[in-house]
Amino acid sequence: MTANSRSTAPDSEQDVAPDLSTGEWPEKFAKVTVRRGRPPSTNPKVSTTIRLSRDVIDHFKAGGRGWQTRIDAALREWIKRDDAA
Repeated sequence: MTANSRSTAPDSEQDVAPDLSTGEWPEKFAKVTVRRGRPPSTNPKVSTTIRLSRDVIDHFKAGGRGWQTRIDAALREWIKRDDAA
């Protein structure tokens, strides 16, 4: 072992993980609701195909990641102005 390496062996009995397959643990694990991934959105987005001019796409992509979100925001702003008129 080199001087910078640490041993992975436990220093004492306290460092050993308990056996979670015995005792009350299986019963506790059975009661837990497993939630994976993002929580469901209350307003999910809809996947669609839209054809836009190359200069519009280039403009939004020039801003880096999140260009589709910025297009969505620009369209929302247009809707607000259009509704106010």
